[in-house]
Amino acid sequence: MDTLNILYVVASLLIFISIMTSTLSARLGVPLLLFFLGVGMLAGEEGILGIEFAEYNLANFIGQAALACILLDGGLRTSFNSFRVGLKPAITLASWGVLATVLALGLFATWLLDVDWRLGVLMAAIVGSTDAAAVFSLLRNGGVKLNDRVQATLEIESGANDPLAILLVTAMIALNLDPASQGIGDIVVMLISQIGIGLVLGMLSGWALSRLLPKVHLADGMYAILIMSAGMVVFGLTNLLGGSGFLAVYLAGVVIGNTKVRATEHVLRVMDSFAWLSQAVLFVVLGLLVQPSSILQVWHYSLLIFIFLLFVARPFAVFSSLLPFGFATREIGFISWVGLRGAVPITLAIIPVTMQVSGADLAFNITFGVVILSLLTQGASIPLMSRLFRVWVPTNNDPKAEHEIWVGDQANITLYEFEVRQGAFAIGRHPQSISTKFDLDDISMFALVRNDKLVTVNEDTILKVGDVVWYAMSSDVAPSVAKIFNNSATQYQKNSEFYGDWLLSPHARIADLPFYNLAKRSLARNTPNRRLVRPVSSALDVFTVPPVAGSLAGVDEKLVHKLTEAKNQTVEEYMMGHFKTEPVKGDEVYLNDTWSLIVRDVDNKGRLRGIGLKNKTKNQPAS
Repeated sequence: MDTLNILYVVASLLIFISIMTSTLSARLGVPLLLFFLGVGMLAGEEGILGIEFAEYNLANFIGQAALACILLDGGLRTSFNSFRVGLKPAITLASWGVLATVLALGLFATWLLDVDWRLGVLMAAIVGSTDAAAVFSLLRNGGVKLNDRVQATLEIESGANDPLAILLVTAMIALNLDPASQGIGDIVVMLISQIGIGLVLGMLSGWALSRLLPKVHLADGMYAILIMSAGMVVFGLTNLLGGSGFLAVYLAGVVIGNTKVRATEHVLRVMDSFAWLSQAVLFVVLGLLVQPSSILQVWHYSLLIFIFLLFVARPFAVFSSLLPFGFATREIGFISWVGLRGAVPITLAIIPVTMQVSGADLAFNITFGVVILSLLTQGASIPLMSRLFRVWVPTNNDPKAEHEIWVGDQANITLYEFEVRQGAFAIGRHPQSISTKFDLDDISMFALVRNDKLVTVNEDTILKVGDVVWYAMSSDVAPSVAKIFNNSATQYQKNSEFYGDWLLSPHARIADLPFYNLAKRSLARNTPNRRLVRPVSSALDVFTVPPVAGSLAGVDEKLVHKLTEAKNQTVEEYMMGHFKTEPVKGDEVYLNDTWSLIVRDVDNKGRLRGIGLKNKTKNQPAS
């Protein structure tokens, strides 16, 4: 009995310590997943607690279950709108990208380690796919907002590339154990069944569960348990039938998450906790499994393989996959850099160990070293690299929080939380009359909180710095209201640095823009410094063709001629003619070396809803 209680204490304490390290993770800029691994290693056989844990089969069981939970949660939070901009490139990355990575890295590993090519390619297949746990965690909680195209591509890739990676690992294990057991035909059949069965069962089960949710009435916390158990059934059943359980459970989550019903909100709230618990347990167990001394013995191999993966194999795979889809070079560079490795490679590395493949221990230790280097180098540098590659977008137009209140099975009211910042436009205004831009029908105040206490609102109430206000409103209005509550000066500076000082309507014609007409007259008279367009005077001047203020620096005959050819086009038509892929916020069309048009907002159908005009001699890139 004492042994059982000790197990409870130790296991719970490890998870508790892992979660508590999250504060250190944020301060040090080190990925939280690495702290989970570190806690497991410190508690392991060569660590402080000296826990002997060499149960590879148990670790494999825990690892696959945890990854299924993480993928289910990731799918629940993946919008169909992400598929609009990221599905095709992500699928290419998840197929050809994985294969190209494995081929390039397999040749290098075989040469570097001087081993049989089968073992070299097996090792490459183990680390050939990006990790969903690491990608979902670091991209969604990394403190930086990426443009939708990049974020969607990385997330969908990480959720969809497991089938091919598992197939390659399975095939290479068979080739290592019995070279005559696997032919090309067998591998092709296995790939088709993995993807085909996983795709069909994932979509069907997701559809069935999304129809079931509105028809059952449970306690709030039970909905997530229902979906979690159903997801594990889908995962296990798909694997039994020869399909990819990881792909199936991810797709099931996508279908369920995009079906907005009362139960979905309860599922998302609780599933977030399940996913974090799964990540903590998974990485702590993997940390317990490894012996640091074994990693150190092969650290130089891990380093060289990681460097080759980061600077050769992954870039080759990404560039060859994404160039046909019209991605900008900077976007391809960032996606190439953020090929995060995490729990999936370690879990895959366990399989050849349990099957007693010759050299499997070497592959496991090298893989563990590669994962640590990936989390340290790539995971910790996401904010920096997003700015270096210019794939980030400003996030200051978002509400502080939002919460859905369901008043029926398919009817809900969304509450948004806003905090009055120093220098905000809202200061000194009545909370129900924050701007004449909005009708009383657009927003309805729900609560005013001051110093953590609920305040009764009367006609004399005015907003102060630090006040928190909850409004019921539509999602279309929320970003505009957020501008009123955020620091106007800081917000304007960030937006002007990124989008430029001038805001254009997408429906305005090129010929009607003061930028075009005044530039022609200015050049004709050879008089620079004419006024073009008035800068947006406040954060509330939206969707207008601003009268311009600024100089004609950078306007030349070549630019005027270029615009004259397109003078009858709308600004939206002009920009769409230059895009080779679906537009997202932050996409830029260069008019010349000085002037450019930047997408400020896009609706769910890919139509432009706001465009910025930027003069680069005035607006230097934000760091």
